[in-house]
This record gives sequence, C-alpha cells and structure tokens, in this order.
Amino acid sequence: MKAFFVKRQDFFFDLPERLIAQQPTAERRGSRLLVMLPDGKIEDKQFPELLAYVQPNDLLVFNNTKVIPARLFGEKSTGGKIELLIERVLDDQTILTHIRSSRSPKEGAVLRIEEAFDVEVIGRQEALFVVKVLSDRSALELIEAHGHMPLPPYIERKEDVEADKERYQTVYSEKPGAVAAPTAGLHFDEPLLKAIKAKGADIGFVTLHVGAGTFKPVQVENIDEHVMHSEYLEVNQRLVNQVEQTRAKGGRVFAIGTTSVRCLESAASLSPTGKLAPYQGETDIFITPGYQFKEVDVLFTNFHLPESTLIMLVSAMAGYERTMTAYQHAVEKEYRFFSYGDAMLVFPKI
Repeated sequence: MKAFFVKRQDFFFDLPERLIAQQPTAERRGSRLLVMLPDGKIEDKQFPELLAYVQPNDLLVFNNTKVIPARLFGEKSTGGKIELLIERVLDDQTILTHIRSSRSPKEGAVLRIEEAFDVEVIGRQEALFVVKVLSDRSALELIEAHGHMPLPPYIERKEDVEADKERYQTVYSEKPGAVAAPTAGLHFDEPLLKAIKAKGADIGFVTLHVGAGTFKPVQVENIDEHVMHSEYLEVNQRLVNQVEQTRAKGGRVFAIGTTSVRCLESAASLSPTGKLAPYQGETDIFITPGYQFKEVDVLFTNFHLPESTLIMLVSAMAGYERTMTAYQHAVEKEYRFFSYGDAMLVFPKI
C-alpha cells in the first residue's frame, strides 16, 4: 500500500542539538517516557511507569541481538590510516564492511588492523568491501578482542569509553551480530523484566542484527522510491507460540523497538498464509503511514531522527499528525533524543 505521506520533508522537525543525548542516564531506568494514548492524549511519565500500561496476558517482544565492537582502526601497507565499520560478519573468516580511507583499497590489498591482525580485500558489494581475515582465529573472535563499540554518528565523542561496552548493550543480549544497538531495549534492567513477569505478562525474543545501514538517511524526495537496507532476522517457533497464546488469552503484543516490529511484521508478511510463522533470513520491509499492522498492537521506542525511516514507522503506528504533534511536544519538554535518550510508548489511535 502506498504511503499517505510520500514526501520526505513531511517528516522533518526542528531538533536542537542540545537534546541529542551524548551519554546514557546514570541508571538504565532513569529516562523519561512519553505516552501516546489511544484517545490521542499525551502523558509525560518516567520510564519505570511503563509497568502501569502492561496488563496480565500481554506479551513484550524484545530483540536479543548483541552488539559487536564493530569499529576497527588500522593502516594500509603504505602507512595510510584506515577505519573499518563492519556491516556484517559473513562467516568465520569473511566480513562485509565500510572502509574509510583517503583512497579506497583495491582488491588484493592487505590491511593491518589494530596492530594485531591482517585482512585482505577480496571484493566489493556496491559501497561495501568484502575482506578476509588472515588469521587462525575467527573474524568474530578478533573483532571482540580488538574492536571498539560502534557508537552512532550523532554521538559526537571521538572515542567510545569502557562504560559504552555495557550501556550500549541490552541486559538480555545473546546473539552476536549487530553493529548498532536495538536502543529501545537499553532502558530495561533485570528488576523491571522480573516485575513485568510478576504482573502476569510474558516476555519473548526475536533476533534482528542491526546493520550500519540503519543510519542511512532517506535521500529521495518521494519516500516510495526509497530502497531500504537489508538486515538478517530470526523468528522462531517458540515466539510464534507465545504470540498465539497471547491472542488466545486476549492479550496484546508490545514490540520493544522498531527492530522487533520489523521482525514480527516481516515474518507475517513473508509467510505463505499471511500469519506469523517461523522465519530466518533477510528483510528490507519499509513501514510507512498507511501500512496495516498484522502482529504489533503497541510500540515502545526511542525518539528518532527527522526524516528517518524510523519516524515514518512510528507514524504508521500512531498516525502522522499524532506523531508529529508528539515529537513537537517532546522538543518543547526537552526530552532527550536518539540512542541514549528517552522513550515513548505508542498506542494506535482508536
């Protein structure tokens, strides 16, 4: 279905730089929470008050991907400096990566990484490079040992710090592969997860390995012409069963983050029956206003970039006018934006 709003500029809003969070709050649960109620009202809350909106028999679906330290520094044989931002680990020895360099390395070039190991450029995939690790150790082992946390481009610190290894990672992260955090999940700590279960709600997990393409801006004027980056996801039978049980009990499915939305909606859209089924593979789903949600009832998410695909997804859930009004409210109330910022709970309009 075509989007109701097809111009990128429709999703612009003025965001003062001071509202872009550069550091996490002292505690994970220390953020604020904007709630968009079904009747269109907006409530200003604190994040732990999320629990009041969760009912017995609801299901909260989290993305259990684990961020790898995907930023690597090194040099070419000529001594020129390079920076790698890994997009995806393809297998034990092969990586798909962005390479920042004064001149792009050619196929066959050997690069020295972190003064610890070498990689060879073996091919290209459009703007990305395919490199092979020249080591007995696996690519993932070497990345874990020598890489830096890949903080988003809008966090204007020159380097990551030790605290980022913990805070730019969810407490339930399990499956390595993401190069950007599923940031909605950063707010949750173990006590709150236990409180959700104690209330009679269920918790389920999907996996979507967030790629660096998540920061790719929409460059076309007509958003129907935008080509989404592809990401790998997994929805297993256990999660499908949990959703079915939730529906049978009259509960709601909360997607914790836009990546969880993409998992659930992709798995349903790609199923032969059109209903949620196990799925393992790629998705490039692009959700914009006018989209009919199949599996997600409520969205919990952070505040996103102007003109981004993510604010378009929020608009699909909440409605365009409500979303832009809520974002203006967030700016006026000085909510903190983006990865280390505050959050919003989005109920669809009744």
